[in-house]
Amino acid sequence: MEESKISSSFIENLLKNERRSVARSISIVESNNSRSADLLKKIYNHVGNAYRIGITGPPGAGKSTITNQLTKLFRQQNKSVGIIAVDPTSPFTGGALLGDRIRMTDIGQDPNVFIRSMATRGSLGGLSKKANDAADILDVAGYDFIILETVGVGQSELDIAQAADTTIVVLVPESGDVVQAMKAGLMEIADFFVVNKSDRPSAEQAVSALKTILMMRDHDQFSWMPNIISTIASENKGIMEIGNEINRHKDYLQQTGKFLERRIDRTKIRIKEIVEDKIRNKLWDETGKNSLKASLEKVVLGNTSPYHIADEIIENFKNQL
Repeated sequence: MEESKISSSFIENLLKNERRSVARSISIVESNNSRSADLLKKIYNHVGNAYRIGITGPPGAGKSTITNQLTKLFRQQNKSVGIIAVDPTSPFTGGALLGDRIRMTDIGQDPNVFIRSMATRGSLGGLSKKANDAADILDVAGYDFIILETVGVGQSELDIAQAADTTIVVLVPESGDVVQAMKAGLMEIADFFVVNKSDRPSAEQAVSALKTILMMRDHDQFSWMPNIISTIASENKGIMEIGNEINRHKDYLQQTGKFLERRIDRTKIRIKEIVEDKIRNKLWDETGKNSLKASLEKVVLGNTSPYHIADEIIENFKNQL
């Protein structure tokens, strides 16, 4: 195999869901080099069959437990599941820190379940851009459902809504959790809510607070109204209801035409990100870095402004095209 080319036999093995090829493909897209682009171009006409579910929420809400139990439910329905658990980036290795695969050992041995932990790599929303590419790999490999579980840290989890067909926000009953979810913008992205650990005393108040907030939204009889499901995931209570709500939301999207709309919007955002990444990488090659370095002293001494330097760098970049 050439440095920048992916062989047809490699693609064939991926389409057959050969696990080693699936794992290797995800490693390739994580590398973000020319081979990654070549692979993604060659498989894209096979993408689009899997249903993508995003699971997000504050740390400690039980997202991994829900992912685990939901996967078991899908397997009982004879559906295959790919899981991308997006972890905080390790400050030492740059790799995935939490290692959800260790926490999901009971489903990890199932040949129809594929689990991959990925590092956020600094993505503000906690969902790596490369997780989208990895989801494409699992889609092409033939998995029925792809679950994207985010770390639930940072000021925004909007990335998850841009990657998933159905987005689930998981909260716990503590009074501050709903308020924090509002501050983090999670209320706007949820297709439905899960109040986990609902055996705690404050569960009813949390559900009531969520309902009050949701009723304040602008909505009509044709718009989707997010539901609230109470669960005790550690005891597998409420998981069937989550599965039913995913199906209900999927039916709504397909019947209203919003399913295609969402995928078009997602594709538009993704193309913009790809273009911006390509421009950024080209702009800040060695020439761009050296040009910036040579100009810094002029700015610090007040001989010119950062805006003048920025204009010069852009002009030099345009002349190279």
